[in-house]
Amino acid sequence: MQLIDGNQTAKDIKAEIKQQVEGIIARGGKQPHLAAILVGHDGGSESYVAYKIKDCEAVGFKSSLIRFEDDVTETELLAKIEELNNDDDVDGFIVQLPLPRHIPENNILEAINYKKDVDGFHPVNVGRMVIGLPAFVSATPYGIVELIKRYGIETSGKNCVVVGRSQIVGRPMSVLMSQKEMNATVTVAHSRTKNLKEVCANADILICALGSPEFIKANMVKEGAVVIDVGTTRVPSQETKSGFRLKGDVLFDEVAPKCSYITPVPGGVGPMTRVSLLQNTLLAATKEIYS
Repeated sequence: MQLIDGNQTAKDIKAEIKQQVEGIIARGGKQPHLAAILVGHDGGSESYVAYKIKDCEAVGFKSSLIRFEDDVTETELLAKIEELNNDDDVDGFIVQLPLPRHIPENNILEAINYKKDVDGFHPVNVGRMVIGLPAFVSATPYGIVELIKRYGIETSGKNCVVVGRSQIVGRPMSVLMSQKEMNATVTVAHSRTKNLKEVCANADILICALGSPEFIKANMVKEGAVVIDVGTTRVPSQETKSGFRLKGDVLFDEVAPKCSYITPVPGGVGPMTRVSLLQNTLLAATKEIYS
């Protein structure tokens, strides 16, 4: 069994991005600029955005954080998005989700200029990704594909089961794995799938994005399978300062001995999600996807 080290891979990619940024600036180019809009004070969102700012500093990006309180109106938020859309210094920006209930997320995501949509959530980017055109791919699927490639994991002709059908992970993941670059045969399973255990046990590559802690047990995993655990659920714990610990969708200690490769939680997919946002921002800054 080989552990897929997302921390180390993300560190390697950050070093590569930093080198590219230094080259851009040395040639008289503009420093890449990532902006983030944060609404309210959700704990997970706060820490995630703080990491993003730290990541930007590490690779030499400029970063901006725009904060709004929970009671911000949709109109105010849309006005700020329009401002960022028209700001030539901002290469890419994100609106951190979730948003307060009174603001429809789709209206906000669709208002972002797709050429600056480094989260890869805009319908134009999703549509282009589906038909195999260059696009900003959402960060978690992008990071998983990068891990698979960098570990030299064979995907062509393999049975890949994606458990979970979210627009952010499950659906884009299934599309990417079935495209010509990866050439896997993909099954999308979810909470309504019959014989889920048997479906999972048939997978050469099992990608778990359910958000249900330790749902995947050893009897659901084939001997020698590659297991990618996307789950990051906070569960109460008296052993940590924070009072919680992160659990993946996979019962790691039980499943790991059966695997050829497996991602841990934390330290697997999470760091790759963060670094993929930097990769998308660099692509936006260098106009490699859209001129």
